[in-house]
This record gives sequence, structure tokens and C-alpha cells, in this order.
Amino acid sequence: MQQRTDPPGMPGDENEAGIDLLDLALPLLQHWKLLAFAPLLAGVAALGTTYLIQPTFSSRTVFLPPQQQQSAAASVVASLGALSGLAGAAAGIKSPADQYVALLQSTTVADRLIDEFKLMQVYEREYRFETRKELAGNTRISLGKKDGLITVEVDDVDPQRAADIANRQVDELRRLSAQLALTEAQQRRVFFETQLKKTRDALSTAQLALQASGFNPGALKAEPKAAAEGYARLRAEVTAAEVRLQTLRRNLSDTTPEVAQAQATLGALRAQLAKAEASTDLTGGPDYVGKFREFKYQETLFELFARQYELARLDESREGAMIQVVDVAKPAEHKSKPKRALIAIATTLAALLLLAGFVVTRHFWRQSAARPEKAAKLAQLRAALE
Repeated sequence: MQQRTDPPGMPGDENEAGIDLLDLALPLLQHWKLLAFAPLLAGVAALGTTYLIQPTFSSRTVFLPPQQQQSAAASVVASLGALSGLAGAAAGIKSPADQYVALLQSTTVADRLIDEFKLMQVYEREYRFETRKELAGNTRISLGKKDGLITVEVDDVDPQRAADIANRQVDELRRLSAQLALTEAQQRRVFFETQLKKTRDALSTAQLALQASGFNPGALKAEPKAAAEGYARLRAEVTAAEVRLQTLRRNLSDTTPEVAQAQATLGALRAQLAKAEASTDLTGGPDYVGKFREFKYQETLFELFARQYELARLDESREGAMIQVVDVAKPAEHKSKPKRALIAIATTLAALLLLAGFVVTRHFWRQSAARPEKAAKLAQLRAALE
């Protein structure tokens, strides 16, 4: 029978060109002792090394940040009348909990912790920015998306210091949040407090001007009283609408429906005010009429801002930056690092994979070197590497 000879590259060479499982299993079985004992020795060595590492302890505190008082804000909006858009637009808080997380990660809080616990000496750092970086690496802050709880976890070689730093972060957050207007009620209180001070000064000025014009209590019975009070209310509404429009423009563009509606409301109020001014002839009247009208305007505006300022203070007292601690950090009873078993197992598996790859690669390298057609290519490869 004539023997079939196929040229190289034909289907008859499929077994020679491919690598089957037997080709891989052969070198692994030949070196099974190396693959069995060397990874175990590496794992034991890694386990022994972990005992030389200083253990780290973790302490965790969980707290609930202040919650928005939506019902109180809604009552303020309902009672404001022309100022209804000011409170919400002035606040503009989208996620207060995220702000508290950012405050915990701030440089101010970090520096206070560094000074109080002398962390530059503890971490053996020369510069403060290095200490901040290491403190940030030892601190994990997370916000629960469903429950809204903020968790602060601190690692340290001293379990008591880890617990103290975690608890102190909450105290520093209380201290910092008390200095800032974070919640919706706090921002409303700051806003109306500023407006109240400005209106109080304007009211005092209007009162002095009214007294200088010869105003007396009997003039209240005169006809200009009703007109002045109506004009004062109208002008106060115009001022409130202007402030509301300015506040909306800080957060929204002019093309939004809210801004367009505010502009239309302001235009209508200005038209009514112009009509009221045109209908009042002050050229021939006594001087106290105009002064009295200005005084009533400032007085009405002052009453509006004073009422909303007190409501904002009441809501703020309810919120009160009430950071409610759910779990107080306590010294850990057991170390969190190093995880000796995990390190030993990972080292053993990594050594096994590396050795198996080395054995298989060396086996196929030697097979290739034994073939004449491959030996020439390997010689060229060695020459190129040299």
C-alpha cells in the first residue's frame, strides 16, 4: 500500500499544529511535586510574614443627618403670598446628606482631628498634607442610598484611638454644620435675617424723614392714609417679586417656565404700581404724604420679613442640626487587618498559577527547540535579543 504524504499546511497536519489537553497535562503531571509543594511553601511563608505586620483595628459609627422639614417649608410658602417663591429658591438644596459627607471629608475637619490626636507624630509624617492623605486612606465614609444613614469607619493600630477618631468626626461635623447654613430652614433664616436688617434700616430712615416733614398722629385721619397703605402693600409686592425673580435666576435660566412666570407677575405688579403713582398727585399736596407712603411701604415690608424670619427660626430649631447617632464607635475586640487566611490562600493560588504557566511554557519551548525548522527561528530570536 502506498503511504500518503501531504504537503505541510494540509489537513493532515492538524494534530501537529494544534495543542490538545494531553499536551498540557503531560508537563503538569511530570512536575506534580513541584506544583504541589512549592505553592504550599509560598503560602506558609506568606502566612508567617503576616505575623510581622502590625495588626490594624477598625471602629465604626453610624448616624442620621438632619432631615428636611418639608411640611414646615410648605406652610411658609403658603403664608408668604407674594414671597412664595423665595424660600425654596433661596435654599436650593438637592441632597443634604451628600453635603454632610463632603463636610466630613473637608480639610477643616481633617486638620482638627490631626491637631487633637497628634496624628503627624502617630503617622510619622513631616508635612500636614501627607498626614491628611493617610488619614483619608484610613477613613471610609459611605452614605446609605435607601436608609439615608452615614457610616464612618476608621482604621488604626490602636483600637481606642480608632474609636475616638470615628466618634470625634461626628462631633466636628456638628460643630462645622452649626457655623454653616446647610438645611433649608437655615438658609431661609439667613436669607430673611439679611433682608430684615436692610428693611429695618430703611424703616428707620423713612420714620425720621416722616417726622422731619411735620407728621403728627392727627394726619393718620387724613385721606392719604388709605392711599398710602394701599400703595405700600403694592410696592412691597413689587419688591418681593423682584427679589424672587433674582433668586430664581441664580439657579434657572430665563427660558424656564418659572422665570417667565415670575417676569410676567413682576410686569403686572409694576404696571399697577405705575398706575397708582400716576393717580396720586403729590405736587400740590403736603410733603408728609410722600414720606408717609414711604414709611408705610417699609413698615409693611418689615412685617413680612419679620414674620418669615421667625418661622424660619422655628423650623431651624426643630431641625437644630440634629445629627442623631445610631451606633457609637467602640474599640474593636478583634483586628481587621491583616487577613492572614486570605493572604495565605491568595499567595498559594498565585504561586500555583505562576509555576504551572512556567512549566507548560518551558515544555513547549523545549519541544520547539528540538525541531529543526523551529530551532532556526529560535536562534534568530536569541540573536535579536542579544
